[in-house]
Amino acid sequence: MSGSDPAEVSASTDEEVQETATDHLGMRRAKLDRLRAQGIEPFPHDFDGAQSIGALRSSYEGRLDAGEEGQERVRIAGRLAARRGSGKAAFLDVVDRSGRLQVHARIDLLGEDAYERVLSLDLGDLIGVDGTMMRTRRGELSVRTDAVTMLAKSLRPPPDKHHGLQDVETRYRKRELDLVANEETRELFMTRAKIIASVRKFLDEDGFIEVETPVLQPLYGGAAARPFTTHFNALDSDFYLRIATELYLKRCIVGGLERVYELGKDFRNEGLSTKHNPEFTMLEWYEAHSDYEDVAARCERLVATAASAANYSGDLDFSPPWRRLTLRQAILDGCGIDVIEHRERDELAAAIKQRGFDVAPNDSWAQLVDELLTKHVEPTLIQPTFLVDYPVELSPFAKRHRSEPGLVERFEAYCGGMEIANAFSELNDPDEQRARFETQRAAAAAGDDESQPFDESYLEALELGMPPTGGIGIGIDRLVMLLTGRQSIREVVLFPAMREA
Repeated sequence: MSGSDPAEVSASTDEEVQETATDHLGMRRAKLDRLRAQGIEPFPHDFDGAQSIGALRSSYEGRLDAGEEGQERVRIAGRLAARRGSGKAAFLDVVDRSGRLQVHARIDLLGEDAYERVLSLDLGDLIGVDGTMMRTRRGELSVRTDAVTMLAKSLRPPPDKHHGLQDVETRYRKRELDLVANEETRELFMTRAKIIASVRKFLDEDGFIEVETPVLQPLYGGAAARPFTTHFNALDSDFYLRIATELYLKRCIVGGLERVYELGKDFRNEGLSTKHNPEFTMLEWYEAHSDYEDVAARCERLVATAASAANYSGDLDFSPPWRRLTLRQAILDGCGIDVIEHRERDELAAAIKQRGFDVAPNDSWAQLVDELLTKHVEPTLIQPTFLVDYPVELSPFAKRHRSEPGLVERFEAYCGGMEIANAFSELNDPDEQRARFETQRAAAAAGDDESQPFDESYLEALELGMPPTGGIGIGIDRLVMLLTGRQSIREVVLFPAMREA
């Protein structure tokens, strides 16, 4: 920072933190004790009226010449990121989530005791600052302070300010350290919040209402996944963390709410990868009197809106319309196999082996198709693409295609080599849905532990009558990955699931 002594206080590097934690804790606790001995509360109840550093900097854009001091009183609060100088003047850098601002502390304005307390501050201490705005002779916007208040004594040192927090495992396990040390991480999660806010605003303005459905469910459903199971003591029954919100949301459509969405957590008891976290954020919406073409058009517009909210500037072009390709053609192009021409399991397995691909001996026809899609097609779909018209075997809740026998009206959206959305013209014939459940029940009996359980309660809801409906699920975490250029889902989830250290 301009106008400051080059000597700076420094903290331990990432690698030294564990080794020196006890020493740092002891020294910082001694300072804590001294504050209390001086009658100063190191953890006060509040600090009203603090202004955002970012907003304050914006309001002073173009104001005050070099060396000029304003008259307006200001108050900021944040974490001490650096301290320079000694003698009769010192410079502090204070950081809040909106930015960084220099503070000019002088012994003649603070008094000897208060100034000594400023010099004894540790990096990471949370402080409040009162004073007036000024520009140093070198033009640096600063607060000339006449009062510094301890808001919370930091007993553990932050990561070294020059190196940041670079160990990936530590960043994920102790996200609070990552947020303290890395401005880029703070910006990432503020961008995530903007994306989610834009999604809600988009749907609200399109006439959807946000609803909340059970997270603990007596029967899971709406996706092919293994659930987390828990025991409900009061009811003496096993319950499940939801794997999807689909079936409850469609019951809302049956009930006449017509346009509904839910944005919340789903849980699937599956492996960890760069694209999978067992707890993840999903958006689902359902709209009466629409089909999968209507949903695709809305999906394009919503994602483009979210990209704008995120100030996306990468190589992906989210502007509508997106490319459309049938699933059959995509697999044929990517693998040289026409899955519709090989509708028997063993016949398809033979074709796959002939092309030199592995075949799991117990996979069903549907699982073989999904394997081809996941391994050989999905990674090639970089620009936004809708794969449309899936085999009925892969889609237990999708309506049969109006013109293509054996297919359903379904699409999945792909960007950046991964799936981000799954949508249908929703199956609303209760008798056909019952038959699909029976097929899933047979698959479960044959060993498929991700098959859809038979849900009589949902069938009874359909028997009341559900209008033609289009619905979709969009993975918010994956969408944030795309719009922020991240390669791992753990980057965009504040506290991802981690194996024990």
